[in-house]
Amino acid sequence: MPLFMDRHEIRGSTAEDVARAHKSDLEVQSRHFCKALTYWYDESRGTAFCLVEAPSATAVREMHQEAHGLIPNHIMEVDASTVAQFLGRIADPEVVDGQPIQDSAFRAILFVDMVSSTDITKTLGDTKALGLVRRYRDIVRKALLDHGGREVDRAGDGFLTSFASSHNAVKCAITIQRELSMDNTRRADGVVLQARIGIGAGEPVRDGDALFGSTVNLTSRICDCSGPGQIIAARIIRELCMGKDAIFKSIGSRMLKGFSEPTDLELVEWQE
Repeated sequence: MPLFMDRHEIRGSTAEDVARAHKSDLEVQSRHFCKALTYWYDESRGTAFCLVEAPSATAVREMHQEAHGLIPNHIMEVDASTVAQFLGRIADPEVVDGQPIQDSAFRAILFVDMVSSTDITKTLGDTKALGLVRRYRDIVRKALLDHGGREVDRAGDGFLTSFASSHNAVKCAITIQRELSMDNTRRADGVVLQARIGIGAGEPVRDGDALFGSTVNLTSRICDCSGPGQIIAARIIRELCMGKDAIFKSIGSRMLKGFSEPTDLELVEWQE
């Protein structure tokens, strides 16, 4: 049966209100041939996102209508594995002492892409270059593990990753660049292994029909603006990391391909 995620704008509601709405969904779901799997709620942004197995989007709306009257503002069909990769779960988390879920679906999205892998192959040959690429991948994956990131997808030498914490996403990016830089100083072959990184943030269901689609698209374009060894972030990342240890320097607004308005970009720097 298809899987759907919907978005509810419910500013002013409490976590207890949303938990009661979810319970009401469970009580009526069978009448609509639905299965309300779980939800995410962010009180600060006034949004909730429900994950529902259902025969159609219409069935999801009708279930919500009967249960509590909170009709979704947007709904899209999603893939269970993609939801799990971005958000970490597709079922209700274990509840502690009966407390309602207060797990936000807002995520920082980080793109990291290896620079000049073709040139490295020409310089070192296939076998040695493959070993270097594996080293790069090991550095990225260890940084993700250490900072709570999730690997969503990998295309060639690029990683698409998801973080519940924007600050952790920035720390992960800094760790990757620092480790790559240190690795270069230890090698005697003269090859410089570098990556470019872009960071954005957003919610799973917005415009379009892909989970985190607009945020992934934006972050990919931001990564394209980054130079070797650099980290470029959307302004929202700076705002979410205010008072933290990373250093942000505005590089102004850029008109990114595929977007109608300029995007404010920030260069992320760090102390060695």
